[in-house]
Amino acid sequence: MNIEGISVAVVGCGYWGKNLVRNFHDLGALSAICDENPEALEKMRKDYPDVEVFSSYERLLEKKEIEAVVLATPAKLHAPMVLQALDANKDVFVEKPLSLVVSDGEKLVELARKKNKILMVGHLLWYHPAFLKLKALIDSGELGSIRYIYSNRLNFGKVRQEENVLWSFAPHDISMMLGILQEMPSEVQVHGGSYLQTEIADVTVSTFSFPSGVKAHIFVSWLHPFKEHKLVVVGDKKMAVFDDTQKEDKLRLYPYVVKWENQTLLPSQSDVTPVPVENTEPLRAECLHFLECLKERRTPRTDGEEGLRVLRVLNQLQKALKLSHPKMNDSVFVHESSIVDSDVEIGEGTFIWHFSHILRGSRIGKNCRIGQNVVIGPNVYIGDGVKIQNNVSVYEGVTLEDYVFCGPSVVFTNVVNPRSEIPRMKELKPTYVKKGATLGANSTILCGITIGMYGFVGAGAVVTRDVPDYALVVGNPARTVGWMCRCGLKLSWKGKTAVCSCGLQYEKTKKGAVVQT
Repeated sequence: MNIEGISVAVVGCGYWGKNLVRNFHDLGALSAICDENPEALEKMRKDYPDVEVFSSYERLLEKKEIEAVVLATPAKLHAPMVLQALDANKDVFVEKPLSLVVSDGEKLVELARKKNKILMVGHLLWYHPAFLKLKALIDSGELGSIRYIYSNRLNFGKVRQEENVLWSFAPHDISMMLGILQEMPSEVQVHGGSYLQTEIADVTVSTFSFPSGVKAHIFVSWLHPFKEHKLVVVGDKKMAVFDDTQKEDKLRLYPYVVKWENQTLLPSQSDVTPVPVENTEPLRAECLHFLECLKERRTPRTDGEEGLRVLRVLNQLQKALKLSHPKMNDSVFVHESSIVDSDVEIGEGTFIWHFSHILRGSRIGKNCRIGQNVVIGPNVYIGDGVKIQNNVSVYEGVTLEDYVFCGPSVVFTNVVNPRSEIPRMKELKPTYVKKGATLGANSTILCGITIGMYGFVGAGAVVTRDVPDYALVVGNPARTVGWMCRCGLKLSWKGKTAVCSCGLQYEKTKKGAVVQT
């Protein structure tokens, strides 16, 4: 098929994204690369000088000539980034999983349908020639009636901190299992262990029962001494093994059956038969399939609906894992030594570590990291993606917007002239720390202050007045000594303009403020 003229962008060029970049470039469809990491982006710029690079996802989506985006970003970002792309009228190929929450996945699938946009999920093994051959053999009746399926996905390393091994490794195996059986499980059970990181499962064994009577299990681990990617399908006529770690003969048929003879069960074995398969790279086939779907406006093999089925099973397994080990990577993790008052709201993906206390009426956003010995509240608002290091008290009257960083032992105040014997809680002065700001270790923020967007307060500074957007302040009292990029690097100026090494540009206004252009 002629796929000339199709224009896609790959977002995220890390461990897996760089492979997507390579394949879409080789297929002649790569127009842009986007990554917030300046070093990774610079490497892509050198390796692919003919491709436009972006550090801002929002700016990329403004490019009308880019038809589709390919997302290879952390799993927690999948749902919001897919939503942004669909809203920008782009087709989307997102790596697994589709999202972390079923309701989010349902909204994405429905939005793609309403907008008539292609939504494809990266379940890679559906593009592996050995698995496609196995699926064809099963559909043709070569194995007979399927009785049992088991899958092992084992490795040493690739340890994640934002998701457990179930979410990292099992989606591929669940996808294959559901595709073979064409039914959803009626019952699941999971047992797991967390050995490297508290409450994040490194090893899980999942068992499945299906309405047809088929049983299955999936064993995944990133703490295994050798690599194994193996799928075994047992039928009443033959058995099949798909072993992706083998260099040759990745698919084999075992004509093994068990027969009744003289009221005795007797196993019968015949010679193992290797099944020839095409020698093609699955990832290249997957990328090509996406481009063909874009060209013909047809539904991908692993579309949003297929991704949603896998997501539903993953959520079933996660709930079962919680029941078998209640503290294991729930949507919110609170260490058993910490206290959270009953009328507190905490967003999914947030971790609260040892000896902390979240007081009544406080709201903490999604994907925050709250360190040891932190007190928050009462009635404090904290946005998404905030990191608060050890020994910080965020008092009533303080507001932290999204992606604020508080270093160890940052000090907030909320009353200008406190006295122990005179109550002054009705005289609180509000303090605002705007989006993306960084507060260095042991810095002190007097009440009534606003720290501007992406402002940077040096370690030990005492802030007595407002900090402008992007300003770098140090000392006691804190004074402005420079300006910082969103990426955290200090800006160098030529006249009234500055260009950071990450690609972002800034200019000084007539009032002396700095704005991103």
